[in-house]
Amino acid sequence: MLVDIKKVVMIGTSYDSKGGIASVVNAYRAVGLFDRWGVVYLPTHCDKNNVHKFLIIIKCYAKFVGLLARGRVGLLHAHVASRSSFLRKSMFIMLAVAARRPVIFHLHGAEFMQYYHEECGLLRKWFVRVILDHCAVIIGLSRSWQANLTAITNSRNVICIPNPVSFQKRNGLQPPRESSTLLFLGRLEKRKGIYELLEAITKLSSSFPEIRLLAGGDGRIEHVAAHAGKLGIQDRIALLGWVEGSQREDLFARATLFVLPSYNEGLPMGVLEAMAAGLPVVSTTVGGIPDAVEDGVEGLLIAPGNVDALCAAIAKLLLSSQLRQQMGEAAVRKVRDQFAPNRVLPKIEALYGQLGVTPILEPNVVNPS
Repeated sequence: MLVDIKKVVMIGTSYDSKGGIASVVNAYRAVGLFDRWGVVYLPTHCDKNNVHKFLIIIKCYAKFVGLLARGRVGLLHAHVASRSSFLRKSMFIMLAVAARRPVIFHLHGAEFMQYYHEECGLLRKWFVRVILDHCAVIIGLSRSWQANLTAITNSRNVICIPNPVSFQKRNGLQPPRESSTLLFLGRLEKRKGIYELLEAITKLSSSFPEIRLLAGGDGRIEHVAAHAGKLGIQDRIALLGWVEGSQREDLFARATLFVLPSYNEGLPMGVLEAMAAGLPVVSTTVGGIPDAVEDGVEGLLIAPGNVDALCAAIAKLLLSSQLRQQMGEAAVRKVRDQFAPNRVLPKIEALYGQLGVTPILEPNVVNPS
């Protein structure tokens, strides 16, 4: 007799979208999560024009309703950011709850608490709480986000599961790292601290004549370029646009250290990827970053917006190749112990089993890489 297996339905951005959710979903796919559990993935957003965005969300709603009507949904795993992302996903969540299907609310949005506390009125705050209260499990990417979410929901099942990151396959023919090259990967906007980083490079340029910045990411590229020009450091800055694949791997191999002086974060994949590549990290004490980077061990952490502290942290690492090596090696160990797929994915799969879904393939050991 043919058994109609209920599926894990996962919603998030399209596989080729820019940003953290797509990176995490692709990491899940790469290590076989979708194959083992027969995941049905519905991309509710894409990096195209508004017509495409409207059509894709309507198509996904229709497909999800059809799956619910046929009794094919075992659970809904919703990857959520803030604002419009939350509102889009909330419609799926309400449908799943109405059909008595369990929901995993997986928060990635660095600005979600700002959205809730500063941008939502009383009615929308109530709506956010209702959505959270009706989810079977709420996942925060770090202990701080777990605490943030616990404070605004009656749910007692708020847990911490970090993002997974795979290790690069490095070959022995790669040239040595450059001596004074900073790497920044993230959206080029104020929230990511890019302007403070430009100020820091300006101040450091006399002490470190070879200092340069490789900045990969979309966003306000022209505005950042203009600001670098005003500071007179345009020749030290390479604005690369969105980078992925082999180009991204090459940047990690060349860079001296990774810098991300953000004002708020979830658990940035760029930081985890840099650590997996053996780079020391200079970043800030926000979001899930302190869960990944212990100050003085895998890198150096500062308060956001403090340009003098940022200069001091960068200078300290540029002056000591031994310290960079020690921190880079510690970063690789931290990733292997806490953020490798074989550490993270079993936690996700255990949730699926606890919520009543059966894998279609026998679960096996996830390779660390």
